[in-house]
Parts: sequence; C-alpha cells; structure tokens
Amino acid sequence: MVGKKTADKAIGRTRGGLNTKLHTIVDGLGNPVTFLLSAGNDHDSTHAIQLLEQVNISGSSVLADRAYGSASIRTYIGEHGASYVIPPKNNVSDPWPVDWHLYKERHLVECFFQKIKWFRRIATRYDKLDASFLAFVYLAAIAILLI
Repeated sequence: MVGKKTADKAIGRTRGGLNTKLHTIVDGLGNPVTFLLSAGNDHDSTHAIQLLEQVNISGSSVLADRAYGSASIRTYIGEHGASYVIPPKNNVSDPWPVDWHLYKERHLVECFFQKIKWFRRIATRYDKLDASFLAFVYLAAIAILLI
C-alpha cells in the first residue's frame, strides 16, 4: 500500500473522530517495556498476543482488564509459563478465579498512560506517520524514566 494516504498510519475512525491507540506493557514498577500502535477503531484484545510476543512472560503474572479475558489470550499466557490476573466479564458462563489483591497493581499501567499524556505531542498526535509518532513515544518514555 505504498503511496496510499493511509499507509504507515495507525489511524481509525471512532466516535470522537480519527484516533490512534497506544498499547503498552509495563513492568512491576510501572516502567514501560514495549509499545504497539493500532487504529482507534480496533478492539484492544486483537493486538494483545502480538504485544505479548515481544517480551518474555514466563514465570510472571500478566495483569489486564476485562477486555483481555478472551480464551485465546488466556491460553497463550498459560502456554508460555505465566499466570494471568484478568477478571472475567459479567456475561461469562464459566468464570475463573481472580486474585483481587494482585489485580490492584494494574493501576501502574494507568499511571504510565497519565504520565505519557503530559507530553502534548503524544496526547494530540501531531505526527502524521506511525514511525515518527512511535519514536516520540519512546523519547517520552525515556524522559519519564529519567524523572
């Protein structure tokens, strides 16, 4: 799709207009590990396995919200020697147990997203291409680590 207007742009139409989603994995201290961009109209869970493939999750606990509770994601996490702390949706017929005490640590990723919004260039996506936008996300993440 070289030459197309939508090439190299993870932008999708949502209710609020054109939008991009930034998916990230943070460690136990809230430090960013890896990033992935997707169009704003894509569901979060469609990119979860692609994001998890970028890191070694064996022996760790993966904390995520209800959107990531699909069977394929839970199976992937289990096959790679990790445990998951993902609450089931309300309409699940066979809910699984959740360690709610450990789940409270999921706020670390929300805190990271709050910190990344300090950078106006990321919050409003001034960059047109994904490569330049993602490069500034990495630069902002480095600045957050140094603060």
